[in-house]
Amino acid sequence: MDNIDLVILKILQDNGRETASSISKRIHLSVSAVLDRIHKLEENGVVKKYTVLLDSRKLGYDVLAVMEVRLEHPRFYDSFVEAVQSNPNIVDCYYLTGDFDFNLKICCKSSEELEDLHRFVKEIPGVSGTITHYVLKEVKNIYEVSPAVVDNGK
Repeated sequence: MDNIDLVILKILQDNGRETASSISKRIHLSVSAVLDRIHKLEENGVVKKYTVLLDSRKLGYDVLAVMEVRLEHPRFYDSFVEAVQSNPNIVDCYYLTGDFDFNLKICCKSSEELEDLHRFVKEIPGVSGTITHYVLKEVKNIYEVSPAVVDNGK
């Protein structure tokens, strides 16, 4: 993967519906060369899928929280992960180093729904502690390709 691939990724990240023709004009490559590069990025798993980013607040999910979770023993890892994956309000889950084992990003429609989710997590076998942070404002929510990519390929 070279810098041209990174520029293509950045363009697709900004707009996953960008055409190969449009990308080729922006980075001064032929359409077929752009398509070849995109296909290789897909085949190698760099591009996992194309999706739509939704505004959770406009869908009624006004409560955003981050929960740190501690397990009493690593043997509870698999059952915890299974429980987390079964709950649609837990939108991200990260396995961590440090004082806590997991960090969960949670979207809910109300504080009551957050309370129910908090109870759900606390009742998962092996959970020994949690700290929940109510998010006041999302400052940044995007996965950057690379800080070295600038000017969108111009």
